[in-house]
Order: sequence, then C-alpha cells, then structure tokens
Amino acid sequence: MAQEEASKIAHALVERRLAACVNIIPQIESVYRWKENVETATEWLLLIKTQAESFERARSAVKELHSYDLPECVMLEVAAGSQEYLAWIAENTT
Repeated sequence: MAQEEASKIAHALVERRLAACVNIIPQIESVYRWKENVETATEWLLLIKTQAESFERARSAVKELHSYDLPECVMLEVAAGSQEYLAWIAENTT
C-alpha cells in the first residue's frame, strides 16, 4: 500500500466513525508468500484504534477501500490502557 492509499483509508475510517484514530507508519518492509512466490514490498502500516464491536465493519471498509486482493487486517486486543484514552475511543466510534 502506498502513502496516498494509506491516507485515504485512514481518513475514511475516521470520517465513518469506524476508528477514533489511525496511525500511519511509513515505509515498512514486508516479506510474504503470495501465489507460491516470496515477495518483498515497501508498505505503509495502519494502526487502527477502534472498539472490538466495530472491528467487522472496519475490516469490511478496509477491504472495500484497499487495492490489494487480500489486505492484512487483524485484531490485536488491548489488555489494559488509560481509562480516559479508552473512553475517548468509545466516544469517537460507533
């Protein structure tokens, strides 16, 4: 995913209230297997802050907006965090 696409997806997720915040982490190098070949790509990683209840809708939006056939979208659960920050996420997502 290129920088412009990462920005487009991040803005759409926040505008749709599917994420309270999206961090765009630039120029990571990904090595992966795709169609029996080992590939390398420079990509922009999105760290999407949302609630578990919003994950499926956020995942669907990423799939809709992303140019990849199979965009990476995994949920990592937060075990703990600042109550104020977690409340802010809840307030800013539907």
